[in-house]
Amino acid sequence: MFQLHPQLDNDCFTLGRFELCRLLMMNDASYPWFILVPERSELREIHHLDEGDQQQLISESSALASAIETAFAAEKINVAALGNLVPQLHIHHIARYASDPSWPAPVWGKHPAKPYNDRLRDERIEQLLDQLQRPLYPVDC
Repeated sequence: MFQLHPQLDNDCFTLGRFELCRLLMMNDASYPWFILVPERSELREIHHLDEGDQQQLISESSALASAIETAFAAEKINVAALGNLVPQLHIHHIARYASDPSWPAPVWGKHPAKPYNDRLRDERIEQLLDQLQRPLYPVDC
């Protein structure tokens, strides 16, 4: 049975789920930063998914990246599946700008997370949801 890793649950807001992945937003207002987590148990790597799930992941990732690019006028989208600290397979999607606090370096470990206030969190979620070209379903708890 799928369970979201406690660190992801602690660091993120859950926005919903696509056919395969749970969609999260990192609680760091410095960047529009979203994470896809395939709802499959005990996975660490993309190649551990079966072929159909790999294709579905690429489809969902591409749709998310496109929505982020449009919603936030991103200059670059960083997509990464690192998993060095959180072993559960998860894929980061981060809108980057030459003016962001970590540019051009990776965002990890550069600056402490800047938690969202309620207004900005809700605005950022709405901006993304307005651009998604696929349905987002509620997460069954």
